[in-house]
Amino acid sequence: MSKKPRRSAAWYGKTDKDGFIHRSWMKNQGFPDHAFDGRPIIGICNTWSELTPCNSGLRDLAEGVKRGVWEAGGFPVEFPVMSLGETQMKPTAMLFRNLLAMDVEESIRAYGIDGVVLLGGCDKTTPGQLMGAASVDLPSIVVSSGPMLNGKWQGQDIGSGTDVWKFSEAVRAGEMTLQDFMNAESGMSRSKGVCMTMGTASTMASLVEAMGMSLPTNAALPAVDSRRMALAHLTGKRIVEMVDEDIKPSDILTRAAFENAIMANAAVGGSTNAVVHLLAIAGRVGVDLTLDDFELGSDIPLLVNCMPSGKYLMEDFCYAGGMPVILRELGARLRDTPTVLGGSITAYADGAECYNRDVIYAMDAPLKPAAGLRVLKGNLAPRGAIVKPSAATEHLLEHEADAYVFDSIEDLKANIDRDDLPVTADTILVLKGCGPKGYPGMPEVGNMPIPGKLVKEGVRDMVRVSDARMSGTAYGTVILHVSPEAQDGGPLALVKTGDRIRISAQNGVLDLLVDEAELQARRDAWEPDAPHYTRGYAKMYVDHVLQADRGADLDFLVGKDTRPVTRESH
Repeated sequence: MSKKPRRSAAWYGKTDKDGFIHRSWMKNQGFPDHAFDGRPIIGICNTWSELTPCNSGLRDLAEGVKRGVWEAGGFPVEFPVMSLGETQMKPTAMLFRNLLAMDVEESIRAYGIDGVVLLGGCDKTTPGQLMGAASVDLPSIVVSSGPMLNGKWQGQDIGSGTDVWKFSEAVRAGEMTLQDFMNAESGMSRSKGVCMTMGTASTMASLVEAMGMSLPTNAALPAVDSRRMALAHLTGKRIVEMVDEDIKPSDILTRAAFENAIMANAAVGGSTNAVVHLLAIAGRVGVDLTLDDFELGSDIPLLVNCMPSGKYLMEDFCYAGGMPVILRELGARLRDTPTVLGGSITAYADGAECYNRDVIYAMDAPLKPAAGLRVLKGNLAPRGAIVKPSAATEHLLEHEADAYVFDSIEDLKANIDRDDLPVTADTILVLKGCGPKGYPGMPEVGNMPIPGKLVKEGVRDMVRVSDARMSGTAYGTVILHVSPEAQDGGPLALVKTGDRIRISAQNGVLDLLVDEAELQARRDAWEPDAPHYTRGYAKMYVDHVLQADRGADLDFLVGKDTRPVTRESH
């Protein structure tokens, strides 16, 4: 048992006027005197919202957490924070990830709680909550909302996002009717939960488990599976024990834990968005993680046959054994790091069995070899860019061709389907102005559509380069997160249609083949676009956001502040 005094005692343990106020107003909800007897007070940080469909089951899971907290002798209190609906927010949910992190951090700091359960799921909610919790460093644990059931349409499984992109291109090519496209819409999202492909939400849940910040099996249990409610109950029970044992995020989120996450991301064919999120979380806990560290996963083979890198979905991944099997397959590569259970992450793999080798492959007989994210650098991306080989067309990973440049997302949308667009299947499409500052918020538009005239010819992939992100459900030979971004004066801003670009994923190269004197002349003439926002949070974001290679956090939020709050409100 911890000998540290309860943090909540500064709110609820005093017998003066302030203690009276804190307790009395809480009692209007029907809590009895003995609820304030010094037991751990556990915050349940809930991102439930009807505007975040992925998180629509979290209100129910919160009740499971409460059951576990009460059983373990704690006092559960649920509180809301901003919810980020990836599929619903404009201009992009990523613009608000850091705002959610601020909301979480300040809520945890201001309220009299001893530990916190983070209920998240949709893409930006999990990293935003982890960033905020890490900056306060109270005992914390994650329960994810879980993936939807497999999509179904015309007797086949269809996957969130991945099949949206495929169907959309098929309609543009005249290969799918608009009526079929509309009919598939209802069959894709059949239950509460996050995308059932290995998109960003399922990726982050998988990495949270690989880092030991959740209980085992958290990543893949379907949202509507009764075992997820049981997991919520067990998590509530465990957070009370973690408070007594004083296990904090800083104890778990070590550099070795991030290395495990990088390797796990490669093994599951995880989202490219994991890069900016892991970098941002590392910045909050003081771990010196850099973009170059993601090369650690470059030689890890792809083990999970899940869309967009394979053919199955998260429900199948669950039934095949889930993340415990992946951790077992990583074997000796896995770093021995602590977890929310107090022991080593290696214990998460104990007893793990694979029940379907067509869904989870073995390390010595993988789905694809050396499929982890690759970091590219060169005069077009001095501070780096990334590509996901497992979702790319292999022969395009070594490519040199002329560029066709879109100066903005509006330029792209207005011109991509022009019949006279001067492009071929070999052309490298370039999109500017979609980085953290430029959009703002670094949206998921990097997997720009194939030009209409080429789609009709059967082209389904081209090399695409931008300072944007792409959905974890997306696929293609897409070069992302070019840093510095165009709006920040990076070399991407200088590219013109007809310039030659060379990409080599094997050698980690992204070069603009233009004479330096010409580039300098362009640089001297360049001016940034006028800002899209001049007030509110968006202005603060643009003024303070870091580049993608540093996680796109706000510069003044990097690090943590664990000082106690001593001043009262009355």
